[in-house]
Amino acid sequence: MEKITAVDIQHKSFKKALQGYERADVDQFLDEIIETLEDEAQQRAALEAEIADLKERISHFKAMEESLQNTLVLAQRTADEVKASAHKEADLIREKARLAGEREIAGYNDAIAEVRRQHQRALEETEKARSELRSLLMTHLALLDRGDGTAANGEPPRAAAVDSNSFEESPPKEDTTRITVY
Repeated sequence: MEKITAVDIQHKSFKKALQGYERADVDQFLDEIIETLEDEAQQRAALEAEIADLKERISHFKAMEESLQNTLVLAQRTADEVKASAHKEADLIREKARLAGEREIAGYNDAIAEVRRQHQRALEETEKARSELRSLLMTHLALLDRGDGTAANGEPPRAAAVDSNSFEESPPKEDTTRITVY
């Protein structure tokens, strides 16, 4: 069945019959139907235009939504990459600092070991000097204890002077011990 339009109704003609309806009433009713259909057609056209506009706006908003979602995804990826990069950089900085600290500690440990070696050499030199001084003092004390003025072999005290000279002939060792403090 075809749809009847306002134009179809306007051009529709009926056969005349003897006992038919009042022609003026039918024409008036048809005019009202035509007017109603035309109003509804205009409303329908307006609604279809509004629907088309709304569909266009919806498609625009969907495009915006998709763009925003893509932007959010990209922003999240970028944030994750920046965060990962910052963590890597922080790890590298920590590792560099740890290695630098270990190198510095190793340097200090080497310096401490060198100072200890120097200290040990100084103690050894001091002990050697004490021992030599003690030996020299013991020799002189022994000479003083004789008291008779002769040496153990019966020679005059000149022999003691020779011992002193022999001690003086060998120059004292220079103290080459250096203590470096860091």
